[in-house]
Amino acid sequence: MRSTKPHRVFGRLLLGIVVLTAGAASCSRGERVLGDSLSADGDDDTPTFVAPPDAEAPEAAVELTAYCPSNKCPAGRTTCPSSPFLCDVDLLTDRNNCGACGAVCPSETSREYYECVEGRCMLQCKSQPVSLDCDGVPDNGCETTPTNNEHCGACGNKCADQAKPCVQRSPIVGDVGCGCKGDDLLCTTPTLRCVKARSDDSNCGACGRVCDPNGDGGVQYANTYYGCFDGQCGALKCRPNFGNCDGDKLNGCEADFLSAEHCGGCGNACGAGQECRLDLSGTPQCMCPAGKTFCATQCVGNVCKGECADLATDRKNCGACGIPCRSSVGPNSVGICSYGMCNLECIKGWADCNGNEADGCEVNANSDPANCGACGRVCDAIAGQACVGGECVVEPCATEGRDAGEVAR
Repeated sequence: MRSTKPHRVFGRLLLGIVVLTAGAASCSRGERVLGDSLSADGDDDTPTFVAPPDAEAPEAAVELTAYCPSNKCPAGRTTCPSSPFLCDVDLLTDRNNCGACGAVCPSETSREYYECVEGRCMLQCKSQPVSLDCDGVPDNGCETTPTNNEHCGACGNKCADQAKPCVQRSPIVGDVGCGCKGDDLLCTTPTLRCVKARSDDSNCGACGRVCDPNGDGGVQYANTYYGCFDGQCGALKCRPNFGNCDGDKLNGCEADFLSAEHCGGCGNACGAGQECRLDLSGTPQCMCPAGKTFCATQCVGNVCKGECADLATDRKNCGACGIPCRSSVGPNSVGICSYGMCNLECIKGWADCNGNEADGCEVNANSDPANCGACGRVCDAIAGQACVGGECVVEPCATEGRDAGEVAR
């Protein structure tokens, strides 16, 4: 038998705005309020959330409603045959119960995945690798790649000129178009790609034309080689990460662009406490800011690429470089780095109530009436009170047998 003991009790009061404010906040935190108005299907018996009294109204008679524990589900929620708890299924967002119990959205593929949106399985194309749904047919998913001549970079963008097919113009994701930019050259090496023929040492002025770094016996200077310039081989160039900062040809490219004095360019000096290092893209940078440590990820000889890490919080470098935390400690949990030590953190809506890492975050705090929103927060078991979204559900108390304005007992 459902309990009718109210959680908050009020009678009919003739009060002003101050009391209206108190009434609007009458339900304690941890209670989800249900009412009998604005139901999703027009059924007055369907519980929904109740709006607070109009705080802008002048002094008037306002009836502040008493609320009791409820075992009814809010609109969009239900209890399925496999449910361990009342109202624990959200039919509007649950991929395994999308719109109805047991209605499962299609599985994820290499190009697409499905989300449950307002109770319907909706196709979503992946961004890595980039895929497109250009025919609007869900059955074949995201059927198009952005380098398709009929849909180059976007659905309907057709490359009509055969001499300018759809191509990835640069390594930048999404930089796709019909033909190459400007005076870049389209080469097959082994796939179609755009090259800067004016400066590319392997495609100098023409696809496949490779420059001799020795310059056919030319004079060699420190840290230099002969390469491509203005589409012609034989130009003296600096080797990677070196530069000619003094303008003197005889001493070659004397400046080390991995030095603190010329980090990445002539005169680009690093500040106190910083070193010149290669970031993950291979670009010289002054590293690291205060409180962070450079952690190398890939080295060739004594030259390393890496990134700055806060060893107190970085999951990949927890306490020291190269010490990773596990991505998952147990079910419904993620590994985190806190004060340089790996720990467990529960994903949203779950809780670790037994302190045992082996079973992770074992409690569904969104739906468990014995741990509703937090470990040990108990809903009214006698009334069969439901827990929804981490809050115990309440609804207006029954008023049978009481006169209007009578205070519930």
